[in-house]
Amino acid sequence: MEFLEGIEPREYQVKIFETCMKKNCLVVLSTGLGKTLIGLMVTVERMKQFPGQKVLFLAPTRPLAEQHLRYFKKHLPELFADMQIFTGQINPVSRKKIWKTADIIFSTPQCIANDLNNSLYGLEEVCLLVEDEAHRCMKNYDYNFIAQNYMKNAMNPRIIGLTASPGSEKSKINEICKNLSIEEVELRNRESGDVKEYIQELQFERIDIDFPPEFDEMRQALSRLLEKYIDELKNRRLLFGPTTKVALIELQKRIMASILRGNKNFNNLAASSVCAQAIKIQHALELLETQTLQSFNAYLKNLLEQAAKKQSKGVIKLVSRPEFTFAFLRSNLLLENGIEHPKMKELTEILKKELKNNAVAKIIIFTQFRDTASIISKKLNEMENIKSKIFVGQAKRTNAGQVTGLNQKEQREIITQFSSGELNVLCATSIGEEGLDIPEVNVVVFYEPIPSAIRAIQRTGRTARLIKGKLIILVTKKTRDESYFYVARAREKKMQESIGSIKEDMQNKLRGRQAKLK
Repeated sequence: MEFLEGIEPREYQVKIFETCMKKNCLVVLSTGLGKTLIGLMVTVERMKQFPGQKVLFLAPTRPLAEQHLRYFKKHLPELFADMQIFTGQINPVSRKKIWKTADIIFSTPQCIANDLNNSLYGLEEVCLLVEDEAHRCMKNYDYNFIAQNYMKNAMNPRIIGLTASPGSEKSKINEICKNLSIEEVELRNRESGDVKEYIQELQFERIDIDFPPEFDEMRQALSRLLEKYIDELKNRRLLFGPTTKVALIELQKRIMASILRGNKNFNNLAASSVCAQAIKIQHALELLETQTLQSFNAYLKNLLEQAAKKQSKGVIKLVSRPEFTFAFLRSNLLLENGIEHPKMKELTEILKKELKNNAVAKIIIFTQFRDTASIISKKLNEMENIKSKIFVGQAKRTNAGQVTGLNQKEQREIITQFSSGELNVLCATSIGEEGLDIPEVNVVVFYEPIPSAIRAIQRTGRTARLIKGKLIILVTKKTRDESYFYVARAREKKMQESIGSIKEDMQNKLRGRQAKLK
């Protein structure tokens, strides 16, 4: 293809590109199958078609926007276009000037939305809008405002949404399509006929782990305590459905919204506290079942510290319960005796085996929580031949007042160290899932299954692209790990069915319009 340097599009990328040239398209491609190249190909053709017009390429974070800019610069001739990046660090006056002369602008959506609201410039002369990680096009996210402004004002509009997975619910995928004025959906995954020849074998292994009896005793104690809080919420006629952590968080939002509207009656105020404590117990149970005993114990200790500082009457009441005291003292005793969640021992055995088979293997371990990533990384660094670091998101202040996290410069340094082999194990939270240019890895380990199709697909896509890869999922038996494992699988299958149904709906509408024109 004209102007592309150092890269040859694959057959399925060419097919998707051809669709994108004709219609606003949602491109659903598993991580590692080359979404950005499709965006680049359409950019080249649209700029040839509409000389002098601009392309706007959006990504949800600055590192992602910078990554796309580097990719374009690498694969386009130096003088092809003036490429610029917009971030909050560039002041609005400068952005206004740059906009006038730039041909391709890479930006976060917040930056562009602010500029449009302040009338710094308009999107009339933008011939292509690309929105990466398009599954974020929900509710009030800035992507939606920009897409609507663009479709209303652009002389030659064309939109591409890029994502590894738009989710599994047909209604949500429809919402994304509506927000982006999508006319066609192109879906490819590792199993697609025209993709298989380009990817490497992915070996999958699920490792089932027994939940220790001494852990189960703590679980039973906290479950009895949770039941008391749940019963109170039911008796107050506020909780009717499931009692999961997610359901309780939703209930808490509804109660708080009611209080903010002025319904400060005793029932609401009391229920707000009860619900908050129930969420804390559910979180503690999740840590106990699926994470590490150390993180579970640290969380209980943090609740005791909150009670000591009299931060909340509800927490004071919670930590005074005998069930809570039993779980805390038992976890202290187990840790003193060197006992950890059995996942940790299994993980160290996996790494020993993988590095014995391949001394230069690169491994990513994904986990939900920063504390778990930190505990795992520390443990692994005690082992021979392992150099590990945590890879987590931006700095956040913890309940204890400590600041955790990595700034963007630190994140880039860690990726560079991992690429060069200076590090061979990354312990990553969700920041490692979405789009970042992490090099090809030999093994991906899910420390726990996650019930999200989007995140499971993104995690899996980190391996078996250019070299053979392995995906290992640790599942603690008779815990929420098991249900999360099956939920993610079911949602991934449902996503494909939903997209198939949406494609059919779009084709039927098109046929209906064509019939009317006749």
